[in-house]
Amino acid sequence: MSNGSILTIIADDLIRLALREDISHEDISTQAVMPDPVAVHADLICKQDGVVCGLPVFERVFRLLDEKVIFTSRFKDGDRVRNGDKVGILAGDGRIILSGERTALNFLQRMSGIATQTRSMADELAGFSTRLLDTRKTIPNMRIFDKYAVRVGGGSNHRYNLSDGVLLKDNHIGAAGSVSDAVRMAREYAPFVRKIEVEVETLDMVAEAIEAGADIIMLDNMSDDTIAQAIRMIAGRAMTEVSGNITQGRLRKLAELKVDFISVGALTHSSPILDFSVKNLEPIR
Repeated sequence: MSNGSILTIIADDLIRLALREDISHEDISTQAVMPDPVAVHADLICKQDGVVCGLPVFERVFRLLDEKVIFTSRFKDGDRVRNGDKVGILAGDGRIILSGERTALNFLQRMSGIATQTRSMADELAGFSTRLLDTRKTIPNMRIFDKYAVRVGGGSNHRYNLSDGVLLKDNHIGAAGSVSDAVRMAREYAPFVRKIEVEVETLDMVAEAIEAGADIIMLDNMSDDTIAQAIRMIAGRAMTEVSGNITQGRLRKLAELKVDFISVGALTHSSPILDFSVKNLEPIR
């Protein structure tokens, strides 16, 4: 998220929206107890073991409110943190720190939770060529942060949005009439640089996808035994992705079957937050 990059511009716009949601016109509580500027410092404390992610976003919340706020930390995104760690120190106008605290923590806690869950699942695949992927199952307007957190946790990103790749799912196949027709129509419409991925639910659909020349075949909601049969049928003629009802306990078995990708929607739609607090706010003497 370097300054001047398109990523920074998009992130700043979304952070401003979050701040506008939390401060419609003034922070009444802070104005009541701190009507004038007071230079303070406060600690960012970790309250659970996990992987920290979102420190630049945490800092950016305060700096969009006041560029003079300073955040210092000995940690960086991707580092493991433990309950009780002092992750960083904020220094600046106390009114800004009080007003931006909740929004900054919301970003940090969610992103760190996703990174922590991703790291736990990615560790199960250590030593295998299988890659762990996210999905588009993200909170609206949080995708740029969610997918960044997956990468920090050791996972990889599937397509970012509908303009980013061809994935023919059950309703696309229904609209086209068949797997073969869907693949053919996508091949005719999409630029030649696009790979064609098709979602299948049965071995008959696997056979049809192979015959149609799909580049990637997603094996959706299949048992491990059925997946093993599908892998043998495909025999390297297409890349393979497994999705649906993926639990951490299944990951190594699926990797042993030599699937290329495992996509897990739960990384972004169900990861619990990693808890942090801003504490010990005191005037700078």
